[in-house]
Amino acid sequence: MKKRLCFLLSFICAVTFAQNENPTKLYGTVPLEVVEPFEVDTVNADGNKTTAEEMLKLRLNIPPQSAFVKEYKADTTGFFHLETIAGKTSVQFVSFYVHAEEYGKAKVEATSPGMMEIYVDNELALSKKTAEESQSLARTVSATLKPYPKASRVIIKLLTEDGHEAALKIKITDEKNGAARNLSVTESPRRRMVLDDAIRGKRVSNTSISSGGNYVLISYTDNHGEKSYNSTELYCVKNGRRVWIDRDRQKQQLQWMPVSEKLCYVSKNGTASNLVSIHPETLEESVIADDIPDERITLSPDEKAVYYAKSPGPRGEKDGDVFRLHTLTDRSGRKPAHSFIYRHDLHTGQTRQLTFGSHATYLNDISRDGKFILFSIADETITERPFSRRSMFRLNIPTMQVDTLWKDEKYASGAGFSPDGKKILITGSAESFGGIGLDIDEGQTANLYDTQAFIMDLETKRITPVTKKFNPAIQQGNWHENGLIYFKAEDEDRVKIYTYRPSDGKFTALPVQEDVVEQFAVARSAPVMVYCGVSVSNSTRAYLVQLKSTVSALIADPYGEHLNELLLGEVKDWSFVNSDGTEIKGYYFLPPGFDANRKYPMIVNYYGGTSPIERRFESRYPMHVYAALGYVVYVLQPSGATGFGQRFSAMHVNTWGIRSSDDIIEGTTKFIETHPFVDRTKIGCIGASYGGFMTMYLQTRTDLFAAAVSHAGISSISSYWGEGYWGYSYSAAASAGSYPWNNRDLYVNQSPLFHADRINTPILLVHGTADTNVPPGESIQMYTALKILGKTAELIQVEGENHHILDYKKRLKWNESIFAWFERWLKDDADWWNDLYKN
Repeated sequence: MKKRLCFLLSFICAVTFAQNENPTKLYGTVPLEVVEPFEVDTVNADGNKTTAEEMLKLRLNIPPQSAFVKEYKADTTGFFHLETIAGKTSVQFVSFYVHAEEYGKAKVEATSPGMMEIYVDNELALSKKTAEESQSLARTVSATLKPYPKASRVIIKLLTEDGHEAALKIKITDEKNGAARNLSVTESPRRRMVLDDAIRGKRVSNTSISSGGNYVLISYTDNHGEKSYNSTELYCVKNGRRVWIDRDRQKQQLQWMPVSEKLCYVSKNGTASNLVSIHPETLEESVIADDIPDERITLSPDEKAVYYAKSPGPRGEKDGDVFRLHTLTDRSGRKPAHSFIYRHDLHTGQTRQLTFGSHATYLNDISRDGKFILFSIADETITERPFSRRSMFRLNIPTMQVDTLWKDEKYASGAGFSPDGKKILITGSAESFGGIGLDIDEGQTANLYDTQAFIMDLETKRITPVTKKFNPAIQQGNWHENGLIYFKAEDEDRVKIYTYRPSDGKFTALPVQEDVVEQFAVARSAPVMVYCGVSVSNSTRAYLVQLKSTVSALIADPYGEHLNELLLGEVKDWSFVNSDGTEIKGYYFLPPGFDANRKYPMIVNYYGGTSPIERRFESRYPMHVYAALGYVVYVLQPSGATGFGQRFSAMHVNTWGIRSSDDIIEGTTKFIETHPFVDRTKIGCIGASYGGFMTMYLQTRTDLFAAAVSHAGISSISSYWGEGYWGYSYSAAASAGSYPWNNRDLYVNQSPLFHADRINTPILLVHGTADTNVPPGESIQMYTALKILGKTAELIQVEGENHHILDYKKRLKWNESIFAWFERWLKDDADWWNDLYKN
């Protein structure tokens, strides 16, 4: 065992620096004495003596990086001389990280006179086992890690016998001949972000606050890849005390009571359901009402009743294997069931059916005094855009008298009561109520997805447009007891909270701490608010706001510790003025360790549907992961996106790519011109849904891009319009008044399929086989056309997945396929792609 021996370990690693870089500094644990067992006999039952190999197998947990406190530096020959215990046999760990930003394989070669085990990412990969092995030549063992760039932690467990030197030499080489993979070796656990970082981990999923503002519920989702776990925590505002109230969502419909500062949930007791309250201070539980309906309930604001919707009978079955469709959006062949509204009195136990008829009814709101409800009905009007219309009613619960608030309105959607019940807050498109909310140019058609707000006086029925001159698009509205309306609004590529004062029409933005507010709640009888949100470089966090000061206090950041392990590149704003004089806003990501003197490939991303690409840490395409792979990532919000005002969003309507593609081409060109660190010959683009359409369409108009990726893209507007479950209804916004029979120019000339012969860019088409929004045939027909034309194209189908790829394992390979495609064409390296798709 005194002879030196080299052991090689091959593994897939990750990041980018020097082709052969050996560590000159290591950190190790303090050596631990290994005591040989007492020999009752000289040999065991198999006739074997005690060996050093058995001592090497001493079970030790691999410690966290914080336990590696001994610093060692290499001598001029590259050897580290480690600490030993005089007169004792000892064992210790050393640790380091190997990084790379490209797909590839590396070798770690460890040389030592002692026995050792080598671990990669806590898994045993190689060991020097016996004294006889020390007489043999060096051997190579390969262990494959996840097949995409990542930081790999290497641990060497070294056994040093009494009287022997604890010496260790490490050599790192790149396995790929002639390629400068630019490996780096560090002792720091901080690493570049990988795809799993955007999927796995614990995050805030929801927040709610008690009526008095003294307690907060914080819900979490802990994602472990193939499994996720949910939990809810009770937070005391006064002292910061935290108590787990529901670790695995056992308490169904857990929520705050509207007035009492208590929680309540639905408890199953055999076949019966009970409504149970929880005192937040003592956690004492008591039954509020027993044997309540087993339905999804809404508590009345006066706490006297619960409301729920229920169909009076089971949904109809389809007529065997040969059946007719009843609606355009439901293609199961089953007749839709209509639900009606019911009220269950918690004191008397009486249940009343409040609505009946041939229309399904929808509960919109309940007045604070519990005397009125707002309910609506909808009619499908398939011969007229936007293909449905809604009527809204106010029902007096004690008298059962109904007041019709509006009838057959095509563009209004929902409504809620003011605190005094004298007015209602309405949401809908700008075209609602005869277009009183429109603020567009002549010749434009409003974008239906650019949601506006209105207020109706219930006595006079007079309706006032609230957001006509307010550019952000409304997502949520809450009319509070203090008289203010709190709006969550899509403000360009951020989501903010605004207050609106009806007395003078003034909007004020609250100074929230995140780019994108996901959800908020205001205490009913106290000036306190909670919200949770995410930003471009951090995951979801929760905050408490004292509304008098508007200062946000962080109360939950479950992903923060994990985030501290990641090296993220810088994110910067960049906008330009297009040739029409319109400012097109955007932002871009730089790779970690960015060097302005290098040339980087770049990926361009743009919106799908009509919503802008929000500044989110996790997303369909997590941009920090692409940046970690060595790309500059440019995100722009071209014409047609909501959140920039009605005139801007109206540019989406009846253009299908004309304006937005101009902006993408012009923006990309100007970005390259003003950022010399971008390699203009290595530009890629990616988009999903409408963004997937845009990817295809762009390639028919320009050869600017060296690679393109279209996920769930639309190749023929007419086939998507008719076949997609929501194709015709989306066209009510994107193709307002235009149909295949009256606007051939749009449906044919704007469809990429009819110009497939113009495409020269290598393009990857990706589609879920169960996509009901954009049918997979949209990608299949484009793939067919490109193959017949002899173009460079690949089609990847994800079995059983819909418009979003949600299954963990499938999501990994879907993303890795995209990474590999870009590496093939933007880095001239097909290894990753070939390893994924060998046949």
